[in-house]
Amino acid sequence: MLSAPLFIDVRAGAVAGLGTLLTDLQIARRGRVAVAVGPSQGDAIQEELRIDGAEVLRIPDGSLDAAVELGQRLRAGQFEAIAGIGGGKTIDVAKFAAHMAGIPMVAVTTSLGHDGIASPVSTLRHESGTGSYGVVMPAAVLVDLDRVRSAPTSLSTAGIGDAISDLSAVADWELAAAEAGEHLDGLAVAMARSAGLVVLHQPGPARSDEFLTVLAESLILSGMAMAVAGSSRPASGGDHEIMHAVNELFPGTASHGELAGVGALFCTFLRQDDDKAGLISACLKRHGLPRTPGDLGLSDADFAKAVAYAPRTRPGRYTILEHLDLPESRLAERVAAYVEMVGG
Repeated sequence: MLSAPLFIDVRAGAVAGLGTLLTDLQIARRGRVAVAVGPSQGDAIQEELRIDGAEVLRIPDGSLDAAVELGQRLRAGQFEAIAGIGGGKTIDVAKFAAHMAGIPMVAVTTSLGHDGIASPVSTLRHESGTGSYGVVMPAAVLVDLDRVRSAPTSLSTAGIGDAISDLSAVADWELAAAEAGEHLDGLAVAMARSAGLVVLHQPGPARSDEFLTVLAESLILSGMAMAVAGSSRPASGGDHEIMHAVNELFPGTASHGELAGVGALFCTFLRQDDDKAGLISACLKRHGLPRTPGDLGLSDADFAKAVAYAPRTRPGRYTILEHLDLPESRLAERVAAYVEMVGG
């Protein structure tokens, strides 16, 4: 059976319809709703929503501790549902807390930084780095294009890189099926590949309604592919191993989506798929996303170190990185050739 949100709404001003949505779908019959927001936007959200009985809860950060604390508050307050309003960190914390409290969650997205919008996974920071936790996917997803447009560029459309990384993740999954006998879910592959291709070939400026709608729908579809697969496999391969490695070794370098895009481009280069690498590089360049270690503020040696470390972030996952199993010295050579290719 296919798990999917009950309702998806991608449009300008979508956040204003949250109260009606909760009532119409009977997600919160008595109106006992928690609204989780980041630390700086609570007052504005509360004024705009005007949901009787709603209580605004501020999320301090995207940590596991914050998610557990929120889950405890939801249980103690006997809330019927929670709406997480904000970017990826807020949505991930709210998803985990809702899962912990056993109540439905509505994702109201104000930036398109990664595919956690509708996924059954929360990525949260802890004392040893970051971890991915299985959760129930949102009951409904709203994407407010007005708020997405007003978000910083590094957050609002960085999900372009995450969407495109599905193409690399699918290639890694197919490699694992061929070389390691891993089971391949055809529906999950079809959904993830479609999510990546539609963004790869979508023309137009990234801040237009048309492009933002396509990007939002792509990220939602990517999340649903993970729900079908029962894991992050269709949307996370060597590309995300590199992302997690950079975050652990060089924290604060770039956003999730930006790192996923660079990881996808580098892994595609390692597969010697020159045509696809050219398309991915052109798409990232067209939308002003990073492509090289220098664009991330890293040296080539730093990036090679992260790639060498990357397989340790997802033990047991077979990708192009595990397949080639290159030592750091050889990776340094490949990184230098990659930078030359992208720069050319």
